[in-house]
Amino acid sequence: MQPNPTITDPATLGALHEANKRLRAEIAKVIVGQDEIINQVVVCLLARGHVLLVGVPGLAKTLLIRTLSQALDLKFSRIQFTPDLMPSDITGTEIIEEDHQTGKRSFKFVHGPVFANVVLADEINRTPPKTQAALLEAMQEHHVTAAGQTFILDEPFFVLATQNPIEQEGTYPLPEAQLDRFMLNLWLDYPSFDQEVEVVRSTTSARDATVEIAMAHEELLTYQAFVRQIPVADNVIEYAVSLVSKTRPGREAAPDFVNNYISYGAGPRASQYLILGAKALAALDGRLTPLIDDVRAMTIPVLRHRIVPNFNAEADDVNVVDLINRLLEDGNQ
Repeated sequence: MQPNPTITDPATLGALHEANKRLRAEIAKVIVGQDEIINQVVVCLLARGHVLLVGVPGLAKTLLIRTLSQALDLKFSRIQFTPDLMPSDITGTEIIEEDHQTGKRSFKFVHGPVFANVVLADEINRTPPKTQAALLEAMQEHHVTAAGQTFILDEPFFVLATQNPIEQEGTYPLPEAQLDRFMLNLWLDYPSFDQEVEVVRSTTSARDATVEIAMAHEELLTYQAFVRQIPVADNVIEYAVSLVSKTRPGREAAPDFVNNYISYGAGPRASQYLILGAKALAALDGRLTPLIDDVRAMTIPVLRHRIVPNFNAEADDVNVVDLINRLLEDGNQ
């Protein structure tokens, strides 16, 4: 595998396509169904983004991300967010260490659970904003600053944060500016009847699936670099930017329903993530350039947490996904 792949290297594209097949096969040993969610998580990982995963308890969110880290041979860490969690519980803390030979004491920084390749931030909205910000800073900067020193996080660095949509009492919702740091917002739904039958059958038996490494650590870094170099046609970029621009009320491009139902639209980061996601989708499909359909496929998870509906939308029972679907329909006209 070439450490610095180029867009003229079709072997890297083919290797990524095959590696994705192996990865999906290993995950399927443990996770039943959820194909679309798994695909979007892999897309986000290749694009060097982070995921906010929303779903009720018991839908295997933790199992999914742990299985993914095993199949990718990455260091996994889980942080259970609670109201009493402190920033140092995430980033790490200084301790006094004594040299047994000299008797001298010195401070030593002990790394916290954020020093991993894959970090599961479980129920991130259950901890106060100060603690949330400690993780979000690491997500954005890929480093941690403590005691006047900067500690670089190992690459790849991927955060999957979860939220429970049912219990909102005693929670601290993430502000829109911090939500914007997540590339994708994915909603995990209940399994189908047949899928749940298979889940119950497999989890109540003595069978213990062994997850093999489907993609080595260095391979993933190579594929991440390769995805960034994939060329995109001007019309595809213009489509993504136009789509995002239409979410902003008061702008000339905004349709009437946007002015009526949306308080704030998406920023430029949404356009960037639409294109990065489209690149990753194309690469996973074995194509060397994304299409407008790839951008459309990424629209709901990219825009869902970046559009703020107003009172009119709530009064008319219009949700964010409804608005995004109307934008996509408007783009077809």
